[in-house]
Amino acid sequence: MKVRYSYLPQQFAEVDDLFAELKAFVATGDFTLGAPLAEFEGRFAELIGASHAIGVGSGTDALKLPLKALGIGVGDEVITAANTFIATVGAIAETGARPVFVDVDDSFCLDVDQVEAAITERTKAIMPVHLTGEVADMPRLMALAERHDLAVVEDSCQAILGAIEGRNAGTWGAAGGFSLHPLKNLNIWGDGGVVVTSDDELAARLRLLRNHGLSGRDEVAIMGCNSRLDTLQAIVGNWLIGQTPEITQRRIQNAARYDERLGAIPGIRIPPRRPGVRRVFHLYMVFAEDRDGLMDHCLRQGVEAKIHYPIPLYQQEGLRPYGYQAGDFPISDRHAGEIISFPADQHLSEAELDCVVATVREFYGA
Repeated sequence: MKVRYSYLPQQFAEVDDLFAELKAFVATGDFTLGAPLAEFEGRFAELIGASHAIGVGSGTDALKLPLKALGIGVGDEVITAANTFIATVGAIAETGARPVFVDVDDSFCLDVDQVEAAITERTKAIMPVHLTGEVADMPRLMALAERHDLAVVEDSCQAILGAIEGRNAGTWGAAGGFSLHPLKNLNIWGDGGVVVTSDDELAARLRLLRNHGLSGRDEVAIMGCNSRLDTLQAIVGNWLIGQTPEITQRRIQNAARYDERLGAIPGIRIPPRRPGVRRVFHLYMVFAEDRDGLMDHCLRQGVEAKIHYPIPLYQQEGLRPYGYQAGDFPISDRHAGEIISFPADQHLSEAELDCVVATVREFYGA
């Protein structure tokens, strides 16, 4: 049996009703900041539990614009995780600020115990990353940020409906950024993102920033940029957003099935599952002995496993100007050599999940 990784052909296999909505929309000409976008923003804010949701052009912009709205720029420092995807660091760098890395723990999230040592007089914000759909220790991180008068902008791009202590990712800090990339748990047909906040003034500034700083058709209130979520894509988002809780629950169930079965195989170690956290498994990752050998075996057997990410971000050529050296973040380094991701999406059958487990078991001779 082959087990594919991408679920998109299944998710959008029956879309005649969506095409009908799109056809009716085209006739309206309401293409920019249109009514379907306002509807989507309202529904997204309600889903996450924030007062405001602002649709923007990408998940990267959903991280960059809150930093800009908070006044962060050249000469400032923003603390973030050493193991994240490049978009996190790219968003910080685009403001002119310097990203400052802190290592992670085996939850794949920022090690809060190491954050305070990274704070300098230039530090203006912390950007925790809720990687894989896990949620960083936000209660402790917010207490630390408050002590040092630092803003917190959450990278929630992989963690829609992830939560800790019953409070959703993206709602702890001043703002949270989400991605609507096609491979996310709530997705559209291209790039897109959403910023959530419960700060009315910050929301107003974000709406200006995403639309050239325009307060009206002919009035420029501030210098902004062009980062509007396309109204056409918002229609796709509205079509899918009602399914998000069910999608989330299916992924959680699939992960639990994996945890039980893979956790019994010598050679596989399940990441710690901290109490009080709802992890939503945008990625299902485990630690594996002889990871590369296992990866090759899976691919030969038709199981499309992935590695997220094989080269630690801080060691990438494009980040060399920041001056970090191999070995600076040993946990991130270890993860890069041990982690493997298996498909865990809502469209997988029990037979496909069991095939993944059987393939791993075969490799280790269990």
